Amino acid sequence: MNMIYNDKAINRLKRVDGQVKGILKMIEDGRDCKEVITQLSAARSAIDRTIAVIVSSNLENCIRESIEAGDDESSKIVEEAVNMLVKSR
Repeated sequence: MNMIYNDKAINRLKRVDGQVKGILKMIEDGRDCKEVITQLSAARSAIDRTIAVIVSSNLENCIRESIEAGDDESSKIVEEAVNMLVKSR
């Protein structure tokens, strides 16, 4: 199945990239540990949200393709999507 990576997911990852570059600069500048950890936590949260966006964007497409192909595996597809979200944590 073809995955869909919409602009929303791409833009989120570009922001994460900027956050990580900023964190590296903070470390190079010797910034306070608490500030660095706070920014790392924010980047991790942004990645978690991006995972959710990608899974949800593709869930509907996967179910539609399954139904069109005559496979009634929608519950299996939903279970797989939930498992991906759980594993990403």
